[in-house]
Amino acid sequence: MSEPTDPPPFDPERTLPGPPEPWHWAERPVDRGAPPWFMTEMIEAEPAFAARLVQRLTEMGADGGVSRLAAALRQTAGAGLPITVVGCGTSEHGALGFAETLRDAWGRAGLPGHGPVAVQAFEASLEPKNGLCIGISHDGATWATTQALDAARSAGARTAIVTVSGRAPGADGVDIVIETVERDQSYCHTIGYTSPLIAGTVVAAALAGEPVDPTAVRALMAAGLGPVATAAAEAMAASLAGCRPIVTVATGADRTAARELVLKLEEGTWIPAASRNLETFLHGHLPSTDDRTGLVMILTDRRARPERIERARRAFEAAAAIGIRAGAILSTGVATELDTSLTPIGRIVVPEAASLPAPAASLLSTATPLQILVERLARVVGTNPDPIRRTDPAYAEAAARAEG
Repeated sequence: MSEPTDPPPFDPERTLPGPPEPWHWAERPVDRGAPPWFMTEMIEAEPAFAARLVQRLTEMGADGGVSRLAAALRQTAGAGLPITVVGCGTSEHGALGFAETLRDAWGRAGLPGHGPVAVQAFEASLEPKNGLCIGISHDGATWATTQALDAARSAGARTAIVTVSGRAPGADGVDIVIETVERDQSYCHTIGYTSPLIAGTVVAAALAGEPVDPTAVRALMAAGLGPVATAAAEAMAASLAGCRPIVTVATGADRTAARELVLKLEEGTWIPAASRNLETFLHGHLPSTDDRTGLVMILTDRRARPERIERARRAFEAAAAIGIRAGAILSTGVATELDTSLTPIGRIVVPEAASLPAPAASLLSTATPLQILVERLARVVGTNPDPIRRTDPAYAEAAARAEG
């Protein structure tokens, strides 16, 4: 009998598999026992995946989901009807980023009104609107998101979904489907976060007539995984390992990344975490912090930058007075304005990405750094992020009750 062979090394350039035929829920990842986790590989795959997805969605043509959704957005805005973007978990954060990116393109596209609003899917299902409802669901079977789409349809809305496959149950009966094709292999979603951000960037570009360069997107996401960024993430992870809780703070488009970082921390490292708007952090939450509190500021949005930097400086100074362990994910322009003493546990610095609209630049430049920070922190504290603790019978039962 031949000896079993090790699987081939992971190739981050290779196209990731989609869901099987017939479609079914993603199976819980096997426990490898040690890194590299599936999450590790998904993060490594993101630059090439992002470029492929930009190319794929851009080349779909007039009959593709992107063009059809752009036309539906124009029609709905012209009729003065509401546009909502809905999701749960990581996909809720994808919905926030999707809506933010579209709103930024709204004026450049000459559209009336304020643009789409992101709504948590369960809440949207209870108060459905007519107009247009866009669901964000990586796997395509999130109960609350499907409920929101069904309720919107019953209220007279057109519906759309951004999901890995049009064969997913959540796409059934939906008017417009944008397929992202490649499926996240970890339950601690990283590809599942990036997918709707890329889709939103391409739809916004279609609205405003501004093409997206897949090479530039790839380089931006790869920068967050370079040796300097990874070393900074490892240093920050070592300092954050003993913190309870970890607070993420952000302003502007970076608030979506701060919320996603909280979810990844709690799923992947099991450390309690909370997200605060920058100004909110300074008004009432400081009394709950002390020298066991970790803080990660995310500040890359280039809109109204001087005002954001000034308030961020005040927040760092307040953190220092209390002894909070503070670090940051900053763009190069922001990093030069904030003294390194304000971030004693370190900082990850990302490019400005001037070729992209401000929200897209912020969301895509911070995606891989926040993810590699969590992955490295999981290594330090000894958790496997892939199954999001569902190998523990109590947490598996809790998940079954929540999903049932």
